[in-house]
Amino acid sequence: MAGHRFDVAWTFSLVALFFLRAHCFYLPGVAPEDFKKGDPLLVKVNKLTSTKTQLPYSYYSLPFCQPEHIVDSAENLGEVLRGDRIENSPYVFKMREPQMCNIVCRKILDKKAAKAFKEKINDEYRVNMILDNLPLVVPIRRPDQENAVVYQYGYHVGLRGQYAGSKEEKHFIHNHLTFTVKYHKDPLSGSARIVGFEVKPFSVKHEYEGEWNEKTRLTTCDPHAKRAVTSSESPQEVEEKKEIIFTYDVEFQESDIKWASRWDTYLLMADDQIHWFSIVNSLMIVLFLSGMVAMIMLRTLYRDISKYNQLETQEEAQEETGWKLLHGDVFRPPANSDLLCVYVGTGVQFFGMILVMMIFALLGFLSPSNRGGLMTAMLLLWVFMGLFAGYSSARLYKLFKGTEWKKITLKTAFMFPATVFAIFFVLNALIWGQKSSGAVPFGTMFALVLLWFGISVPLVFVGSYFGFKKPATEDPVKTNKIPRQIPEQAWYMNPAFSILIGGILPFGAVFIELFFILTSIWLHQFYYIFGFLFIVFVILIITCAEITVVLCYFQLCNEDYLWWWRSYLTSGSSAFYLFLYAAFYFFTKLEITKAVSGVLYFGYMLIISYSFFVLTGTIGFYACFWFTRLIYSSVKID
Repeated sequence: MAGHRFDVAWTFSLVALFFLRAHCFYLPGVAPEDFKKGDPLLVKVNKLTSTKTQLPYSYYSLPFCQPEHIVDSAENLGEVLRGDRIENSPYVFKMREPQMCNIVCRKILDKKAAKAFKEKINDEYRVNMILDNLPLVVPIRRPDQENAVVYQYGYHVGLRGQYAGSKEEKHFIHNHLTFTVKYHKDPLSGSARIVGFEVKPFSVKHEYEGEWNEKTRLTTCDPHAKRAVTSSESPQEVEEKKEIIFTYDVEFQESDIKWASRWDTYLLMADDQIHWFSIVNSLMIVLFLSGMVAMIMLRTLYRDISKYNQLETQEEAQEETGWKLLHGDVFRPPANSDLLCVYVGTGVQFFGMILVMMIFALLGFLSPSNRGGLMTAMLLLWVFMGLFAGYSSARLYKLFKGTEWKKITLKTAFMFPATVFAIFFVLNALIWGQKSSGAVPFGTMFALVLLWFGISVPLVFVGSYFGFKKPATEDPVKTNKIPRQIPEQAWYMNPAFSILIGGILPFGAVFIELFFILTSIWLHQFYYIFGFLFIVFVILIITCAEITVVLCYFQLCNEDYLWWWRSYLTSGSSAFYLFLYAAFYFFTKLEITKAVSGVLYFGYMLIISYSFFVLTGTIGFYACFWFTRLIYSSVKID
């Protein structure tokens, strides 16, 4: 047993070391880069995104200006799964050397190119760029507050509008970009670090005299005449055979913001009061439940146990009622016990993954500057937590007097991942059909299968082997050979009713934070407040445990001993409310119009809800398991 503990601890230490190394490797924003005056600054382009379609596309899927050679930047697994496609661009700046009206290229649109631009403008696609690992933002002044600025990630490809006196709607492209690079200067070395990357996009119908050649000077935007673009009064229309000239300005602004806090403006949280309200709301639920649990444990149970232990005569013992009556049946293995073992094992795997991931996030390893880090960490943690999944399912299986541990191990290793993988594969096929960069390439799909079969499945077997090798957990009371009859239950103790009631409070404890998580996923905003999330996660654990214990106690008092599955489903039913809330969010907050995008949304939310069911169900099950063992080991059974 000591050797087993050493093996587990050693494996876990290796995993932790691996993650520390992996994250050091994957933290492109952690090592600051110093730039001297005149140093080249390379702007990279990322995917085109839209909150209306949720389908990302590669920047060069539209006929923008291209560099001589398009080079993909190194990506991690999380970036690929997110649909990030980071490539080099024709935009090259020189540090602290302003440029005005640089011509990038000139394009004559054919029918296909004009149609592609119009479609992306209709779907409100935004162009995302990166400089020194900072995303490009458009500063927008808030009309309701003075000097308040909000940042929009990326600029729109274009806009729709009408000419004065015309009712016909036209499409206009943002072909002139005014970049602002903010830097913090070191007074000693004279070098500077980039702390901000902003843009103001304009649509300008550029004009010039004579025939076009490489030396042509524009009359609408001329650095020699100090004529800059400041508005979109004569916009550039998108039509077949129209000429579009792409241009840009760059200005440099010195800033007081230090490099270490350059993300603060991006992550400015105007709604921290809502998060505190969310936590206070959740704590009220916890206090209410804790009060009930304390009352049951201290007053009722203490009284029950004292009374049961004082029953001396045979007549008194025969007249006993309540939960003690069930001592001969309460630990009878449930129907479909194999399936329960599988679900409990998977839940432990999820719990371990989320707990370790939260710790990494709190330590700052999963900051937004580490693109794809969160997704990569989740996948790798899930794979390595297979060890604990196998161990927990085997321990429970042995408690149920099971003998075929290899069969239960295979089910634990394959059931949940196969279900999720099947849904993911169908959704990926839909994305692929839309020619979106969000489609996971075959190579990455193969890598995911390799992680599953090559690392996760063997670890589940290792965990199961050690779990089954240990002696079975002894029940505190003996189980009768003949099961007793369960009396007819009141309507409010009906399984379906009590299970659905049980899920409301755990969901109520997290639903406000859930709003921010959904917003970050579907409205392409950064979610970084892991401190709040960790508090909410702890509250979720307590709420799931307490509501299950309370309802389990009521069930046993009503002489119903079928608590195994009921305890899992009671807190697990909160996933049903999560999916309902996701549907409400879809119809009230999102502007998704395409059927494919709607299917993607509900497909991914189904995976998230299923995962939430497994997590919360397992927490509830273990709370009830501990509670029943505690109370039945406290009474004397003749």
